[in-house]
Amino acid sequence: MTPLILAVLAGGVAGVSLGALGAGGSILTVPALIYLLGFTPAAATTASLVVVVVTSVTALVAHARAGAVRWRAGLLFAAAGLLPAAGAGALSARLPAAVLTLLFATVAALAGLHMLRRRAPGGSGTVSGVRAAGAGAGLGAVTGFLGVGGGFLAVPALVTVLAVPMSAAVGTSLLVVAANGLVALAGRAYAAVHLDLALLLPFLAAAVLGAWDGRRLAAKVSAGTLRRVFGALLLTVAVAMGATAVL
Repeated sequence: MTPLILAVLAGGVAGVSLGALGAGGSILTVPALIYLLGFTPAAATTASLVVVVVTSVTALVAHARAGAVRWRAGLLFAAAGLLPAAGAGALSARLPAAVLTLLFATVAALAGLHMLRRRAPGGSGTVSGVRAAGAGAGLGAVTGFLGVGGGFLAVPALVTVLAVPMSAAVGTSLLVVAANGLVALAGRAYAAVHLDLALLLPFLAAAVLGAWDGRRLAAKVSAGTLRRVFGALLLTVAVAMGATAVL
């Protein structure tokens, strides 16, 4: 199978995950870029941010048309993570490849375990400004550092910290992910990282189309089923990446 076909297939899977669940797309993007397309860890996390921003905006449009985005809550949450995202993005390019890979494998494992949980988080009904700022800052740092959107963290945080209903949490998380990803990408603007556009652009195009399909898929397949499938996939990816970093 040629690298171009692999790029299209992997991009489609990442886009479907992001569009359907508001999470998991970027965590699939980084290992796909490294192990299927030959990107270095630093280049993969930077390229992942490009994919995160574009696909998140694409999926956000679909959720916004359905009225499933809480703009004020999302913007407030995202604002707390902008500076951490920029700082972490600049720092990430200086880490050794093995360390970056191991950290990413840890985050992927946490994301997979979260997706495998059957119980959806419940809203607390009260909103703490300190908790909201802390959660937003933490999410921004994760986005900037590892090049992941952090939707698997944003969705439960929006529900439990900002009392956003689950019906709007996925769409609102996409707003947060897009904002953090754009700032994190700007923080890496001066890093000497080569991106293979001949493979990245087809990957990105397939991810955008997949994000639209994921939104439609979410309306036909139960959220629990989707989460379990992608959760199992993420755990598999995490184990493989962790083994690669250690061995």
